[in-house]
Amino acid sequence: MTLPNAFGIAGAGLGLRRALLPALQAGVPECIDFFEVSPENWIGVGGNLGKQFRSLSERHRFVAHGLSLSVGGPAPLDTVFLRALKQFLNEHNFALYTEHLSFCSDEAYFYDLYPIPFTYEAVRHVAGRVKQTQDILERPIALENASFYVQPPQAEMDELSFINAVLGEADCLLHLDVNNIYVNSVNHGYDPVAFLHGLPGERIVYGHVAGHDIGPSGLIIDTHGQNTIDPVWSLLAEAYQYFGVFPTLLERDSHIPPLAELLVEVRHIAVLQQHYRFRPKLSPTVEVAA
Repeated sequence: MTLPNAFGIAGAGLGLRRALLPALQAGVPECIDFFEVSPENWIGVGGNLGKQFRSLSERHRFVAHGLSLSVGGPAPLDTVFLRALKQFLNEHNFALYTEHLSFCSDEAYFYDLYPIPFTYEAVRHVAGRVKQTQDILERPIALENASFYVQPPQAEMDELSFINAVLGEADCLLHLDVNNIYVNSVNHGYDPVAFLHGLPGERIVYGHVAGHDIGPSGLIIDTHGQNTIDPVWSLLAEAYQYFGVFPTLLERDSHIPPLAELLVEVRHIAVLQQHYRFRPKLSPTVEVAA
């Protein structure tokens, strides 16, 4: 397994959205250490928009966070997309590609992320697709723990056991979404700190924080459309205390405010990282083969 620190990303990051490009063209604030984009939104984009994107990717560190690979889906992997993705990652010298531990397609795309059944067969299925993806891309990938709203049917294990089993079987990295832990813990009634502590910290390559909305029934919906709330910040601080500091990025996908407002949250990530950077981590040391 490639160690997480081999990708050259560090510090606090921000998800790049097209609405932010005009402000960023004037200069990237020093508090942003890296950017993240969904490659599906940028593959094949040319013209002035493509030039603006390349001007950023040539000068700053980027990671790619996918939306449509459908790593848990039943249909064969889209190898045409994967080859286009490989070209995109190479052209822009992206450090890393991550995807959601979920599925979003069968014979067609569903335009949403759905939970994979927590079964041993699904573990083997996903792990095989991860390995195929890594072979085509010729680089390691990481999987993000996903939010979900309905318990998968025919479960043979719980969510935490499933995540650990997939990461172990595929021998891949973890993209830790702290907001998703909080969302699922409220919606499905479990202890978010205990869940966090059960994850393999040695596999964390970088993290996400984000905001969410609350539906009329009290269901928390992972929209990335609001500011990050205090319980999520507290869970991020717990992750740094337990695992040590790792790169962390702010996601904002809707109701995008001016860049200056987003920077308040990016700087908050940096403040937490600085606070915990030189504290001894609490989790036991785990040796990982290179």
